[in-house]
Amino acid sequence: MKEKHYLSPLLEPKSVGVIGASQREASLGNVVIRNMQNAGFRGRLFAVNPKHESVLGVPCYKSVEDVPHRLDLVVIAVPASQVLSVVESCGRAGVKAVIIMSTGFSETGPRGALLERHVVEAARRYRIRLLGPNCLGIMRPVLGLNATFAHVSAIKGTIGLISQSGALCTSILDWAEPNNIGFSAVVSLGSSSDIDFGEVLEYMISDPRTESIIMYVEGIRDARRFMSALRGAARVKPVLLIKVGRHPDVSRAIRSHSGSMSGNDAVFDAALRRAGVIRLYNMGQLFAAANALFSHFRPRGNRLAIVTNGGGPGVMAADRAADLGIPLSEFSEGTMEKLNAALPAGWSHGNPVDVLGDADVERYRKAVQAVLEGPNVDGVLVMLTPQANTDPTAVAEAVVELEKTADKPVVTCWMGEQLVGPGRKAFEAAGIPTFRTPEPAVELFSHLSAYYRNQKLLMQTPASLSHLNPPSVESARLVIETALAERRTVLNSMESKALLAAFRIPIAQTVVARSATEAMVLAEEIGLPVVMKIDSPSIIHKADSGGVRLNLGSLAAVRTAYQEILEDVRKNKPAATINGVAIEPMILKRNGRELVVGVKRDAVFGPVITFGEGGNRVVANRDMEVALPPLNHYLVRDLIKSSRVSPLLGEFRTMPPVKMESLEFVLLRVSEMVCELPWITELEINPLIVDENGAVAVDARVTVENVSPSVDRYAHMAIHPYPSQLITKWTSVDGTEVTIRPIKPEDAELEVEFVRTLSAETKYYRFMNTMRELPPAMVARLTQIDYDREMAFLATIQEGGKEVEIGVCRYAVNPDGESCEFAIVVADAWQRHGLARKLMGVLIETARNKGIMYMNGVFLANNERMLKFVQGLGFTLSNDPEDSTVKIGVLPLQD
Repeated sequence: MKEKHYLSPLLEPKSVGVIGASQREASLGNVVIRNMQNAGFRGRLFAVNPKHESVLGVPCYKSVEDVPHRLDLVVIAVPASQVLSVVESCGRAGVKAVIIMSTGFSETGPRGALLERHVVEAARRYRIRLLGPNCLGIMRPVLGLNATFAHVSAIKGTIGLISQSGALCTSILDWAEPNNIGFSAVVSLGSSSDIDFGEVLEYMISDPRTESIIMYVEGIRDARRFMSALRGAARVKPVLLIKVGRHPDVSRAIRSHSGSMSGNDAVFDAALRRAGVIRLYNMGQLFAAANALFSHFRPRGNRLAIVTNGGGPGVMAADRAADLGIPLSEFSEGTMEKLNAALPAGWSHGNPVDVLGDADVERYRKAVQAVLEGPNVDGVLVMLTPQANTDPTAVAEAVVELEKTADKPVVTCWMGEQLVGPGRKAFEAAGIPTFRTPEPAVELFSHLSAYYRNQKLLMQTPASLSHLNPPSVESARLVIETALAERRTVLNSMESKALLAAFRIPIAQTVVARSATEAMVLAEEIGLPVVMKIDSPSIIHKADSGGVRLNLGSLAAVRTAYQEILEDVRKNKPAATINGVAIEPMILKRNGRELVVGVKRDAVFGPVITFGEGGNRVVANRDMEVALPPLNHYLVRDLIKSSRVSPLLGEFRTMPPVKMESLEFVLLRVSEMVCELPWITELEINPLIVDENGAVAVDARVTVENVSPSVDRYAHMAIHPYPSQLITKWTSVDGTEVTIRPIKPEDAELEVEFVRTLSAETKYYRFMNTMRELPPAMVARLTQIDYDREMAFLATIQEGGKEVEIGVCRYAVNPDGESCEFAIVVADAWQRHGLARKLMGVLIETARNKGIMYMNGVFLANNERMLKFVQGLGFTLSNDPEDSTVKIGVLPLQD
């Protein structure tokens, strides 16, 4: 039994109605009917318009309620003013999904936004799913479904296209057909007032016809759902994405177009990397990458080898690789020996490999083969310029033959036109990406090799708290609550450092003096020399206001500095609130590097962590690296390595390398703060001084705000941390200790082995078949979950020194957000031991704490043991009206 996706009425309709169908040429309703006919829709098609009895030969009815057949999908092509009443009619007629092509809603201003809100409310009342408004529509070529007003169509294929722009959809389709690029589905979201990226992505994850996904994004509405679905899709299928609105002025234009939030582009870029997605920047890159995907181009790293018969073009390619951070391969001794044997003495003896202008087919063949077989090579760019002794077509054919058996991607650049044209055609026929100039060829390799790196980032599932000394979350919370109770949102230096100390981050002790005499007493207690800084919630950059004095070595200097700081600040910032003067020990680290670690609140993705060069350079140097929390050791190292300050952290001039584990420790702790303290809106540790002995936070500033209580403790985050707090132990009746814990991506092998050992009967009752092994896509889907919208618990024991899975249960939240569907399976040897009841108890309690109202289950009617088991848990059983072989169970979770 194949479970149907809840968006099936939209994307797999058996019956479609077009409201606003018309005989008038070029009208929306006319174009949609004609497109459906030309596409050869396999289901039943109806027209709705009180003015006609038929439209283009299709039966036409006065109202959707008059159609003598329940419609899965209705396309609405009437003016905006009529849409609300039409949706109401669709609800009364039992329609399951609607596409609103009409314009005149939120993109037009407040009145349009109000109308859109009323339309969405009406759709929800009748449980209708709504695509649009202001959208092009959808295509499913395999079903003959073209419910769009586009003047181009899609051919059948394996790429899923999701776009917020109908115009971009038509551009891609216009390019795709002559290039023989086919699509499994094309979805234009429009304003995304109901159905958004997340839900369409979830559909494409489960759609066997979709092998890769292309997305055009202007902005998003629900970051958590977007990230959840995007990460889920990228785990099993390559995802290419164009995101526009990289600049603030463009972002404002986007909001007026689609009503979506664009957010900070650096943060969006970090989110896409973390999601395992390939980001592209223009249509040329998109077309090239789509062609490569269609040809099953699969990179595995980013070290590029370049083979060329012209030194200049090779250097152009190498320059572009350097611009993009693509390292050129360093050839092994074995590769160099092969190249020396195959090439004339005058070859370049390095990368790029210049085979010289007189290279024939055999020279090219040996050079390309040598680098393809090299251990330090992840991909090869083969370039050719039409020179006297070189046959471009013959060389192209030789490269095509080599590529057939290569386990690394090959990209080509045949420069010129007439002489190289047949060679390019040979590459196109073989599905090998080919270009006229070096730069886009290198860009393609760069974008698709980023997939390799991003997939590693995607696999990381950091826990909410590290294994290190646990922080005092309660102490930090009390500091924040005290400030908010006093109606303060900016913590002073002492409070800010108290938060850091609560999370075990080393700090420079801070005390605040409110008189010159007190300053001298406190300075003597701390120990000279000291640093003095103005303590004011109104001043962010203290030095700019004259509020900082360094290296004060005597009490007389402290007394003088106190008076000078107050005078300078009052002069430069007369309106500033002054609490006093903060005194800290002067941190003298001869080999110290000044860094900054921060937290910002993005409008779309919530809290993000920033890292870069600190001290006085932090304002001038805006090249901060950004990462989405939560972080673990792998992600922290990636963040540091990606930053511009990274080269300064190793051995630098006369300074030894910094103690990297201390820097990583601080970033991990800041990540913990982000997870556990949703009140934080901004945090800056500047400078964080790191040397060969460790790290210390010299200064810190934190701003906070009140947050509404939430059932989900991580509701403020775009990526849900691994819920380590849900790990429990259970002892079975025979004394065996069982660990019950949330599933992780690393559990893929455990899950495969578990299913392999199940009996045929147990497999059948769980999966509705007796497959020997789980398909890879299903393994990824089962183990790489989003902890916000689904949960899976493994039961494991230690056996022979390794972990063995003996049971698993899971639930997935339904689209209504109020109910979830569960499944459970226990190893045959562990059935009737109480494990199933224990697992279900944990699962039910987790769903209840999540605020879910009902738990549902679908069971085979002949599975009497399961039916008796769930009834014992309190489930109410009923017959499925559409399938007599199954029963439906419902368990209320809330009082």
